[in-house]
Amino acid sequence: MNTEQMNRIHEGKGFIAALDQSGGSTPKALLLYGIKEDSYSNDEEMFELVHQMRTRIIKSPAFNSEYILAAILFKRTMDSTIDGRFTADYLWENKGIVPILKVDEGLAGLEDGVQMMKPFTDLHGLMRQAIEKNIFGTKMRSVIKEANAKGIKQIVEQQFDLGKQIFDHGLIPILEPEVDIHSADKEESEKLLKSEILNKLSALDKSVQLMFKLTIPTEDNFYRELIDDPHVVRVVALSGGYSQSEANEKLARNHGLIASFSRALSQGLTVGQTDEEFNQMLAQSIQAIYNASIT
Repeated sequence: MNTEQMNRIHEGKGFIAALDQSGGSTPKALLLYGIKEDSYSNDEEMFELVHQMRTRIIKSPAFNSEYILAAILFKRTMDSTIDGRFTADYLWENKGIVPILKVDEGLAGLEDGVQMMKPFTDLHGLMRQAIEKNIFGTKMRSVIKEANAKGIKQIVEQQFDLGKQIFDHGLIPILEPEVDIHSADKEESEKLLKSEILNKLSALDKSVQLMFKLTIPTEDNFYRELIDDPHVVRVVALSGGYSQSEANEKLARNHGLIASFSRALSQGLTVGQTDEEFNQMLAQSIQAIYNASIT
């Protein structure tokens, strides 16, 4: 494990950029960027276009280590290059930004009020690839739709079981049991979720370290216990469908919680902008998200 990267994630000021839209969310991300579905005819062309978008973001002078601690990548992005270098190496060596890999393979169907992660095809093989590409940590997402105690317990168990396997490979896992912001019982779901997480943390071996990516809570500073737990390197927040301004306003009220935004980060960026317009818009977004993350 890279000690310099660990210190940066654990103690650094800033936030984590989520650049990990996968197959299901890529068409929407491209559409928001101004690229319609009739602009590409297959997945290869689609992923090439989204890599061009991500490359433009990463290479922007606004995207720098003064504000951004790490970036979460989709596997195809990890396997792709920027200026002849693999993306993770470009991020760390050219930008000083820690590379993290999204590893889940999507969501299973709704059951007991939640969507678990689909079974992994080859987690250990993926970990080997990640290590070869100089990845620091991983991220995996599941979703809570209802305050169902059975479903939430199962989601937390799956996240922790896989997280421990990832940690055993020498990577830092980010567990992401997202609570849907549109859930009618969001606050009750958060209470059940925190209780299950604290139970799991109390049973961990002292050596295990991990991170969490969570929905901004209904009650301000609700995740303070997680942030302060010795097992936890950092707790970051997803924007979850909130607009950038709304996500920043809610985040700023949660001390010690930092952003890991995707749609809220790229909000307002379009393919037709000049580089000056693009960089200015990105700089404004990064500054606003950074300000909300250092409260």
